[in-house]
Amino acid sequence: MTERRKAATQFEIARAAAELFTERGPDATTTEEIAARAGVALRTFYRYFRNKQDAVAPLLAVGGDHWRERLAAMPPDTALPEALEAAIAESLTVRGELKAEGLRWTRGLLRAAAADPALRTVWYRVNRESEDRLVPVVARFAGDADPLEVRLAAAAATDAIRVALETWSETDADVEGPGSPRDLAVRCLRRFMDGIRP
Repeated sequence: MTERRKAATQFEIARAAAELFTERGPDATTTEEIAARAGVALRTFYRYFRNKQDAVAPLLAVGGDHWRERLAAMPPDTALPEALEAAIAESLTVRGELKAEGLRWTRGLLRAAAADPALRTVWYRVNRESEDRLVPVVARFAGDADPLEVRLAAAAATDAIRVALETWSETDADVEGPGSPRDLAVRCLRRFMDGIRP
């Protein structure tokens, strides 16, 4: 099986888990039901994931992957705070139903995670892994900055998005406009980055 096919299978399982979690909640969902909805054998489910909560990790990680790609594509002479803000704003700008749907899935999963410690653990793990992968990207824009400052900038950017999405998920705000993930993430980043700006 090619890597692309493996990734597609993981994503199908993640989507099935997200659908069931938002419909019924994690407690009322079994791994057998997730596998059935994804159209895979239970054995295939366990080849990719340890438990049902872990199954949504690819869905939660996709946004971080996209925004790191946008940051990496910025001109290398861009000041770090501006590069981070532009990449976050661009990645959370809704252009089409696919992006809007992804944000709605995230909202449903974060609401489900409020009552499910295992699902919260997956969310925090995804964010930590995203932060780790962000460090070398941030370093490109940080010049001769102290490695501690690079790490802090990566943590601030990651937490800006995490806090924004968590805050948004507790509201009924739309995917665009005031109170949207983009609006909240940019506001969070600006507050977090105040100590890093020259």
